[in-house]
Amino acid sequence: MHISIKKKLSKSIAVTVGLAAVSLASPASAEGLPKSMIWTAYGTTSSGYAQAVAIGNVLKNEFGTSLRVLPGKNDISRMTPLKIGKAGYCACGIASYFGQEGVMQFATASWGPQPLRVIMTSKGSFGLGLAIAKDAGIEKLSDLKGKRVAWVRGSDALNIAATAFLAYGGLTWDDVKKVEFPGFKDSIDGVINGQIDTAFSSTVSPHIKRLAASPRGVTWASLPTTDSAAWKRMNDVAPYFSPVKATVGAEMSKDKPWIGAGYPYPILVTNASQSADEVYTLTKAMVENFDGFKDNAPGAKGWNIDNQNFEWILPYHEGSVKYFKEIGKWSDSAQKHQDTLVKRQDVLAKSYAAYKATNPSKDEFKAGWTKARVDALAAANLVVNFN
Repeated sequence: MHISIKKKLSKSIAVTVGLAAVSLASPASAEGLPKSMIWTAYGTTSSGYAQAVAIGNVLKNEFGTSLRVLPGKNDISRMTPLKIGKAGYCACGIASYFGQEGVMQFATASWGPQPLRVIMTSKGSFGLGLAIAKDAGIEKLSDLKGKRVAWVRGSDALNIAATAFLAYGGLTWDDVKKVEFPGFKDSIDGVINGQIDTAFSSTVSPHIKRLAASPRGVTWASLPTTDSAAWKRMNDVAPYFSPVKATVGAEMSKDKPWIGAGYPYPILVTNASQSADEVYTLTKAMVENFDGFKDNAPGAKGWNIDNQNFEWILPYHEGSVKYFKEIGKWSDSAQKHQDTLVKRQDVLAKSYAAYKATNPSKDEFKAGWTKARVDALAAANLVVNFN
């Protein structure tokens, strides 16, 4: 999910849509950053792309480092350059977590669990949730029982999110009427046209603005943090959601916030093998030059060091950890959590290699890997999900 960007992006960063003849092995600058870097990101109209450009301006002006941003249409196209070494970093979405876990579109013979590490994340003032038609008479998520809910074909992230919100309300897909749509925009059109009652979305999507302006209108059921049982049900489905007080979006403001849910976007990730010195310097540059880009792209304030969750779902890169320790932001609790996540990646990598060595057929690969993955996590006393 991303925000549509209308204003022109800075022209000081070279943008390319191809990968040919691009080398990551650039000589280091005096400050410790390479002379050029390549990130992948969402499309050119996304807030993630705009934020990458804003950060790139600072890297160019302060360190002489040129940043090239490769826009990708989908999760695979964004993460493939990182996987094959044509890009050093990805300003990704929640698919980075699916990549770590080797699930959804990554549960294949050509992908599997990825050794990803976080540099930093951006958590803005918007939210993610079920956009509900105001005339549907739904005040709480439990009121969705018997109502019509969107299922977007081929969109794991959207559908898992919707499943998680239903779980918060104590519901499953068996309790609602699932209505399938070919794409995200179509699902919101379905709410506007009266085909369904709700669909998952960012609170700031331009399509939600259309819903808000339609005769049906839009509302958002609150997710009180005091309901710990409901939050547990939600996080059992999608552990990446956390409470937010959203102030940006349709039918909400600073004076009328939505008590809901969200997760960071973008999530700046790299591979575990990336140079620790380079990541350290990049992290330091982003933190210490935050004022230089925070106002230059929608959502860029979300990179604030105080917004970082050091006990989230993906491990941080050792270079970032080194810097966070230096500034007193890294705790013993964060290190314990980090160690568990790194162990998890190791367990997943070894179980995937062992399963792949059995030479399963293409037809049986996903089901077989899913079982092998669950068995390996359970044997290691780690949290089992996506089973």
